[in-house]
Amino acid sequence: MPGSRTLSVRLAQLLELFNRNEDWLIMVNADPDAMASALALKRILARRAGKVRMARINEITRPDNLAMSRYLRIPLIAWSDTLRPFFQRFALVDSQPHHNPAFAAVPFSVVVDHHPLVPEHPVQAAYVDIRPQYGAASAIFAEYLRALRIRPGTRLATALLYGIRTDTGSFTRKVADADIRAYQWLAGHADTALLNRITRSEYLPEWLKYFTRAFTSLHDSVKGGAYAFLGEVENPDILVVVADFFTRVHGLRWIAICGVYGETVVVIFRGDGVSLDLGAFAAERFGSFGSAGGHRGVARAEFPLEAAEGRNVEVFVFRKLAEKSKKSRRKTEESA
Repeated sequence: MPGSRTLSVRLAQLLELFNRNEDWLIMVNADPDAMASALALKRILARRAGKVRMARINEITRPDNLAMSRYLRIPLIAWSDTLRPFFQRFALVDSQPHHNPAFAAVPFSVVVDHHPLVPEHPVQAAYVDIRPQYGAASAIFAEYLRALRIRPGTRLATALLYGIRTDTGSFTRKVADADIRAYQWLAGHADTALLNRITRSEYLPEWLKYFTRAFTSLHDSVKGGAYAFLGEVENPDILVVVADFFTRVHGLRWIAICGVYGETVVVIFRGDGVSLDLGAFAAERFGSFGSAGGHRGVARAEFPLEAAEGRNVEVFVFRKLAEKSKKSRRKTEESA
């Protein structure tokens, strides 16, 4: 957590960007942490700017995300380029511009995130606050609210609590002291019953078939991990749900769940963050084919189906996971 003086300086820079003559659009790749962060920034902008709207670049399909959006009445609109002329300023939370092509051409004034920085993709904006040591962007915005002496309403506090809970895996993944402090502070303002209603909305009946596929295709992989292939999926969120489920299996250090969505191969990684740095692992195995990376315990890889060169995708991904690391190969070559 930055010192109080440093945080005050940062917030002063942020507030200087706001004036009542400019309308703002806050953009997200909608998930709990992103939606909660957008709500918090919208609250900070209240009475400091003109019109403030929030836009999502993705469809919301996961049942817990749908429940969060519905129960907390989060007013997200679908992003399209036709919205651009109606806003003078743009903000991006819980993401960086290079994370999705939809963000690439938008002139962001504000970027606040907790994902790792990528040297090849420096973030350009008037105000940038990126803290990879934090488990959730929601914790950053909780700090903002406290420093600005803004008491969060029940819906906002509940949203931020859920954002921290999901991105830290209920504090089982990477977490900073700031995440814990933020959670404790927010708990005093949130609605626990409402939070429980959201957290219990995890699965759709039509998703159960994918669990069957995962169980029947499960293979052991390197360093105490496992791999499962679900074939074609109707939405990549299904892979995330299945991967999260396997994190509760005793003795399983990490899991990779793979599926094909349209013409894209998606691999979701979840793990304990100790035995293997999954962000680095994903980048090494699949970075040459498309986008890949993440945190030690949470990572993702996506690449075109054509990168498999007509080979069986299930086998192609399994072999990539089982490959020796570059470091191991160098040691073998040096000892030869």
